[in-house]
Amino acid sequence: QVQLVESGGGLVQAGGSLRLSCAASGRSINRMGWYRQAPGKQRELVAVVTRDGSANYAESVKGRFTISRDNAKNTAYLQMSSLKPEDTAVYYCVATPIGGVNTYWGQGTQVTVSS
Repeated sequence: QVQLVESGGGLVQAGGSLRLSCAASGRSINRMGWYRQAPGKQRELVAVVTRDGSANYAESVKGRFTISRDNAKNTAYLQMSSLKPEDTAVYYCVATPIGGVNTYWGQGTQVTVSS
């Protein structure tokens, strides 16, 4: 079993920055990432990082968001810069443990970008 605790969401003006954190406990993690869901829209993948640091991003956030992780702390980070109102959503951390097939979800953290 994996538990995920997210932090770092909040309200920011357009053009501003926020950093989300996701701490995993219970098992060592292979892939970690972030999804987001805006009101009335489907949940979408934002970014994902493997244990060796290889990262992939949604086209809409490339060049603005950076995902990273600290394996010793079993924690992933999402640095969000140049935020836009369309980035407003609930952001969910996801994680897949080493040797596991299940994906675990965090409780979600609200990010609101005002224009």
